Amino acid sequence: MMREMAAAVIAGLALASPVRADDVADFYKGRTINLIVGYGPSGGYDLFARMMARHLGRHIPGNPTVVVQNMPGAGSLRATNYLYAVAPRDGATIGLFARDMPLLAILGVNRAVAFDPRKFTWLGSASDFSRDAYVLMVRKDAPAQSIEAARRSGARPLALGGTALGAAGSDVPIVLRDTLGINVRVVEGYADSGAIFLAVERGELDGRTVDLSSMKSLKPDWLAPDGAMRALVQFARATRHPDFPDVPTARELARNDEARALIEVSELSYRISRPFAAPPGVPPARAKALQDAFVAVQQDADYRAEAARLKLDVTPIGSREVLETIDEIAAAPPYVLDYLRRLMADSKGN
Repeated sequence: MMREMAAAVIAGLALASPVRADDVADFYKGRTINLIVGYGPSGGYDLFARMMARHLGRHIPGNPTVVVQNMPGAGSLRATNYLYAVAPRDGATIGLFARDMPLLAILGVNRAVAFDPRKFTWLGSASDFSRDAYVLMVRKDAPAQSIEAARRSGARPLALGGTALGAAGSDVPIVLRDTLGINVRVVEGYADSGAIFLAVERGELDGRTVDLSSMKSLKPDWLAPDGAMRALVQFARATRHPDFPDVPTARELARNDEARALIEVSELSYRISRPFAAPPGVPPARAKALQDAFVAVQQDADYRAEAARLKLDVTPIGSREVLETIDEIAAAPPYVLDYLRRLMADSKGN
């Protein structure tokens, strides 16, 4: 009798997984997944979102269609809040937002933040930034053409463009200003990366901070030896990127150990450089299907070939590594987090 009962239990367990898999496939079959991206239809985040949308569906049971929906605003804070608190939690909505959103939530300097980064259903990050660099680029007619000139007191500040507090284009210049002594002024409020590119090219701004991979895809002329732009410093790098052997890293230029520690904590967000997530509370079987599909896409030959054509950096990490990075940021020395809070708060008046 006991043997018969055990056999029945084993048979039931054997049937359980296919039934759950069928339930997931039934849910996604003929369905559209909305991929919310926190920026407008230009720039690196949008490129990654659209590339992901073209490949993700065939790795999800039921093969749903994935459609990108741009939701720019406040450096992707609008989209992050929407994904966390408003979007349906059924597994049919996912999102891509700024890498700095978890740090912004941990610091607690922005009252508009309405999410806990640990509670998202994380899929992973399409880039850990290990082959990329975040570079301060300035026009060749900018008031400073070297770090020494940018540090000089009394010189006109470099006007750099950003979207909003909490986005790298706004926050990194503040960190560089305070840790390296670079004289900068951040002009916030641009809708997206494309608007900042245009403002720099029109001469409204002296420059911007930007991913190397985004420049390769969208502004390769910025990297030309005889181009109109010059690189001053590279961020989110422990060593100099091979494409910029003569450009110092922020860590090299840090004025003391405390400044270097502040830079290193600020750079942690770049491990989750292209973070994809679903809302909290997605049914576990669907959450796992999305996470498994995200991992599978990263190994997809067609996806990799497209990334190579677009010159996008694909160095993925999974959901567990995203959460570990968030925990590492939260565990930074209190004096570093307090310093970052003051920097972000003070930036509102600059």
